[in-house]
Amino acid sequence: MSIHEKLVRMFNQGQISRREFLTRMSAIGASATLSSVLLSTPTLAITPKTGGRLKIGLSGGSTIDTLDPAIFTNIMPFIISFQVRNCLIEIDQKSQLVPELAESWETTPDAAQWTFRLRKGVEFHNGKTMDAEDVVFSINHHRAENSKSPIKGLLSLIKEIKTDGKHTIVMVLNESFADLPYIMTDYRLVIVPKDTADFDKGIGTGGYILENLEPGVRAFTKRNPNYWKQGRAHFEEVETTGIEDTVARTNALRTGNIHVMNRCDRKTSHLLGRSPGVQVIETTGTKHYTIPMRTDQAPFDNNDARLGMKYALDREQLLKAILSGHGQLGNDHPISPSNRFFATGLPQRKYDPEKAKFHLKKAGLLDHTFKLHTAEAAYSGAIDTAVLYQEHAAKAGIKIDVVREPDDGYWSEVWMKKNWCFSYWLGRPTVDWTFSTAYTADAKWNESFWKNERFNMLYKEARKELDETKLREMYTEMQRICRDEGGVVIPLFANDIMAASSKLKFEGVASNIELDGGRLAERWWFDS
Repeated sequence: MSIHEKLVRMFNQGQISRREFLTRMSAIGASATLSSVLLSTPTLAITPKTGGRLKIGLSGGSTIDTLDPAIFTNIMPFIISFQVRNCLIEIDQKSQLVPELAESWETTPDAAQWTFRLRKGVEFHNGKTMDAEDVVFSINHHRAENSKSPIKGLLSLIKEIKTDGKHTIVMVLNESFADLPYIMTDYRLVIVPKDTADFDKGIGTGGYILENLEPGVRAFTKRNPNYWKQGRAHFEEVETTGIEDTVARTNALRTGNIHVMNRCDRKTSHLLGRSPGVQVIETTGTKHYTIPMRTDQAPFDNNDARLGMKYALDREQLLKAILSGHGQLGNDHPISPSNRFFATGLPQRKYDPEKAKFHLKKAGLLDHTFKLHTAEAAYSGAIDTAVLYQEHAAKAGIKIDVVREPDDGYWSEVWMKKNWCFSYWLGRPTVDWTFSTAYTADAKWNESFWKNERFNMLYKEARKELDETKLREMYTEMQRICRDEGGVVIPLFANDIMAASSKLKFEGVASNIELDGGRLAERWWFDS
């Protein structure tokens, strides 16, 4: 292994900091190559078997869903998208970066310019050979002036993206940014043919070809006989069905009508695991529940109102009652305890009716009735959470009216529309990515419409800071500001619990996104 490769592996595994990585690469007189030395497919202890129809039952779909990656809002369309499309880079089951459509990538010593070298000979389902123009189009689809993509703000750091021949693209940034390869793993940044207009045709380079799509209801794909990845996409067919009701999904699994389901009932998952032919799979990652308050509207434009509601919730009871212990307490900021920049010294906010009452009285809102909008579409247990919240707040004399909304259309008609509601996030692998998705002033999915001058200044400074000690200080302060001044109640980090037929096999399960990073159709197989 060359010194370049050793440094890359150390960086990807978190053994050296960004600053140390770039310094060492510069010292040996080379551009900082971040090409992973790992193979794009894992070495399996057991040879996967090919064949069969995988039936997936999902919570997280809607009849208004689309396969346009710029406007994904539910899990069902991006699970389908990962069946038919690929990204430039992939996060594997060990949370490491591995090449996908980009076989290598490198940056200048200041991390302000990145070069991605593409695989040759990869074909789209329509027979077109993928090249650099397709990649530029796919990324610019999110950067366009009229784009509604939630990742548009994050991609604004790209000053220019250009081709350098048919199989090389160069991204020139507005500033140093060492986390760019992680951004290229985002499920929205899948590569489609240049000039794609109808995204619901699902044309991509993925392991399966889309045969039929009924948004929010059903999708059917067949194995791509010309798939460029060896040792992947083992099923002959994949059927993905939207089943929003947890009991219905569970019954479908038990009776063999589906082979895998997401979002098991945490209260009964241990019983499900005792069912013949069923395996329960649990992963701990960055998934968390949020209760955003619109800070651009009364009464939540008052920080005392927000603090009052944060103290009015008994998180310990929620962890037991809603997650049955399958998770960790949230502290009103979105950085997971598993993240290396998690602010360990920040005191955990506890349930305190007296403090809640103090802040609500200070805001002049003790007699106010707060409307809390919820639906099971937000996450399994959201309605129960709202009812418990109502009970907890009542002990402080705070009145909450729980408004139950329809599941269908929840993400288009309630979330970011009503001034207080429920939401959930799959999480992101880096602090910068997490904050830039929903907490910076210009974030497309800034669900609380929160703008904090100090927070946004630190965010901009941190993006170009290569000293890890200083970076940790900045990230710690940002978590504190979010906790004490932000517009989101974050009560819990939830483990992902899925269940599958015991006939399904896999090598490890990624925790970055539920259902093995969204890639179960490509990575899993039947043992018989």
